[in-house]
Amino acid sequence: MTSTPPIRVVLADDERMVRTALRAILSAEPDLEVVGEAATGAEAVAVVREKRPDVVLMDVRMPEIDGIRATEQILAGLDEPPRVVVVTTFENDAYVYDALRVGAAGFLLKRAEADALVGAVRLVARSDTLLFPAAVRRLATEHAHAAPAPPEWVARLTARESEVLRHMAAGLTNAEIARRMQVGPATVKTHVASVLAKTGTRDRTQAVIAAYEAGFLRGS
Repeated sequence: MTSTPPIRVVLADDERMVRTALRAILSAEPDLEVVGEAATGAEAVAVVREKRPDVVLMDVRMPEIDGIRATEQILAGLDEPPRVVVVTTFENDAYVYDALRVGAAGFLLKRAEADALVGAVRLVARSDTLLFPAAVRRLATEHAHAAPAPPEWVARLTARESEVLRHMAAGLTNAEIARRMQVGPATVKTHVASVLAKTGTRDRTQAVIAAYEAGFLRGS
């Protein structure tokens, strides 16, 4: 029987002690493998292009280029880019929200427990749900700048697609959405793909952020 290959991770943080701590936590897990490190945003882009990891843990504030620009360059420069998780000190940092807007899959606090860190890496690499949806909602409430008029894609969403997008924002998986809507998982997957296409986003996190920006979703 062929075993599942480990999740390959790159660590990007300008503090060596932080990288060392993250490496120790992740390397203790048999299904996780740290394949590279970077101390600047520019190094992060280069290391990711060389190592092709599944997940990048990205400090949002780094020398040369910050984590936002590094995330943007990584996602734009590869046909099959990794999932980027921003690691930050402050939960409501506008920099974190900007990183989500350009395509980061989620964020973690630097003070997070080891189990939360490991779980987040596994979730973004192998799941179809949103990482910490309540935290994303709080960020959107604080930092989203709703358009003066809804963008054109809002009107093009079908009723089913609108429902799926709301469930995505609540952090439901495809299987959970399927049970809630009493449809098959394949149908949900089709709706999710259509939502991403209509919103012009690459993944669930970006679609949810776009929905807050459009005023389609309201923070609470």
